[in-house]
Amino acid sequence: AAHEPEPGLPQGGAEARGADSRPAAPADPRPRSLADLVEAAFAGDGPLAAALPSFEPRAGQREMAAAAAGVFEDGGVLLAEAGTGTGKTLAYLAPAILSGRRVLVSTGTRQLQDQIYDKDLPALRAALGVDFTAACMKGRGNYLCLHLFDEALQDGDPLGLGLAPDPRHVDAIAAWAGRTGTGDRAEIEDLPDDLPFWNRVSAASDNCIGADCPRHADCFITRMRQRAAEADLVIVNHHLLCADAAVRQSAWGEVIPSFPYAVIDEAHQLEDVATQYFGVAVSNYRLERLIADGRRWADRDLAEDAEAARTLHEKLAEAGNLSARFFLDVETRFPRAERTRLNADVLQPAAEPGRELASAVRALETAVQNAAGATEDLLALGRRAHDLADDLDFVLAAGDEDFVYFLERRGRGAFLRASPIDVSSIVREMLLDRLQGTILTSATLAVDGSFDYQRSRLGIGQATELRLPSEFDYAAQTVLYLPDGMPEPRSPAFARDAAAQVRALLDVTRGRAFVLFTSFANLHEVRRRIAPACRKRRYTLLVQGDAPRPVLLDRFRTAANAVLLATSSFWQGVDVAGDTLSCVIIDKLPFAPPGDPITAARMESIARSGGSPFDEYQVPLAVLGLLQGLGRLIRHRRDRGVLSVLDPRLLNKGYGRRFLDSLPDAPVVRDLEEVRAFMARPTV
Repeated sequence: AAHEPEPGLPQGGAEARGADSRPAAPADPRPRSLADLVEAAFAGDGPLAAALPSFEPRAGQREMAAAAAGVFEDGGVLLAEAGTGTGKTLAYLAPAILSGRRVLVSTGTRQLQDQIYDKDLPALRAALGVDFTAACMKGRGNYLCLHLFDEALQDGDPLGLGLAPDPRHVDAIAAWAGRTGTGDRAEIEDLPDDLPFWNRVSAASDNCIGADCPRHADCFITRMRQRAAEADLVIVNHHLLCADAAVRQSAWGEVIPSFPYAVIDEAHQLEDVATQYFGVAVSNYRLERLIADGRRWADRDLAEDAEAARTLHEKLAEAGNLSARFFLDVETRFPRAERTRLNADVLQPAAEPGRELASAVRALETAVQNAAGATEDLLALGRRAHDLADDLDFVLAAGDEDFVYFLERRGRGAFLRASPIDVSSIVREMLLDRLQGTILTSATLAVDGSFDYQRSRLGIGQATELRLPSEFDYAAQTVLYLPDGMPEPRSPAFARDAAAQVRALLDVTRGRAFVLFTSFANLHEVRRRIAPACRKRRYTLLVQGDAPRPVLLDRFRTAANAVLLATSSFWQGVDVAGDTLSCVIIDKLPFAPPGDPITAARMESIARSGGSPFDEYQVPLAVLGLLQGLGRLIRHRRDRGVLSVLDPRLLNKGYGRRFLDSLPDAPVVRDLEEVRAFMARPTV
């Protein structure tokens, strides 16, 4: 029979006739269902196989694509754990495109966001023959503000710190600003992640003056929102997704246009991101930026109103002095821990200085409002002052039992935070209940073969569940080395013995390893102990903190026999395929420290409800973390190597069985010679 072009798919080959040359039967006029279109797209002889060189039919991918099509067709919630190698990104993107629905895709990282927008969507557009529009949205801090950049170029002290920015960076941004169509800083190669000048000129929301901006017509944020409003698919990340939901909760409008359907990829990260964005934070940095902007704009915009300028400078000086005193007082009152839990009683000595600071910050708003010549920049400063004072009052009161209050230190920064203890109702009300259909997916969602943990943490009620095993043959591609004789993690000898095991494994794999730690203390001790051996064997030793993460990964991929020592930020979202990475070593089971304020508050909440904090929260969270860390090793069917966990609790504690049952089906070995024998086998 003659083949009619299938809706949404490229046309097939030449017309064919039967042996008797009878006329072809008329084509079925009924439209193809989405399920049929998806099934045809993923067939071994379908358009994806024809157009994508790396495509291969995978049963798990087809099953997930069919389930995704069901969500786009009938609505509802789908929880899909897709093991490594399933091809889950293609499994939800292709049905989304073929459905013709408007779909929001949220990822856990900007890297995956860029991969989908820059690589996957163009490939699918060509393969499926479907005309659709797409837009990529990131947080405002990723975009250049032309107004602030113009101002910074004319300012002798653009950082407000008495420091001039590196002219090479300024020139690079200026050259790029004239040609970019998006204003996304990711387009500039080698721009440091922590560049202070970028913070001065980015489109961060607290600087925005909206439609009154002289560069509003050219604004990259305005253009981004316009593209998103008109797009069929919009790619965001969880940070922007939660920031948008928080803005909607406060009735301040919206950042992302409304979509009826959403895919939340890397959904295991959603709770942590939501905790951050539905909380409140006041920091010395936030006060310093407010005061530096106020001084700059007072001099520029109130030059013809000396009295108003003098008054504003006086208020800024008072707020600056009180801020310095307040944060110094806060820091000296509490121990030098990275995070210190607070409550109303503990905060009582700081309450009065804090109220004085809040009053001084509100006086800035009044001074701006009383200035007859206040520009939009100054009026925006007044609104920032109002919000900051309210946030400071909320944190110092520490009176909402649904929040946990704590002091966090990062470098010279001091952050007073209030974070929601349970975000499940917020995620449900602000995200899930507003959508007709939602897909939540990750390689690690289930614990003990169940989605109950994620359901409870994210407020998910009725949902379809789908668990797809990895496409990789872990039994042939890996071994799991659990060394004999390791001391308990709390033992003073643990770091010493861990370093000995690391050295021995590196000799077997000739470097080419990630060594992942749960603490910087162990990382630095192991580094000290293995560095001489790495130098002797000419392994390139890379350590988190010595360079930005992208730089470290690039060096790892290009250096021969490299060894990377890292903590939590490298446990997920990192892909190194091939022989460059042949070993992943994890020092300890990644239990969240019970002394962490958020962890402690959540454990207390579960205990008050009659549950077991350890079994219901700490173990499931640690299982998912361990799976993410070990998942760095096998990223392709041809990858092979060694997985190792140095923590003896995996075997000598009852809860260790929950970890082992969740791990990939790799042979467990206890002797290093078995590891050596595995690595000596010829590759297929």
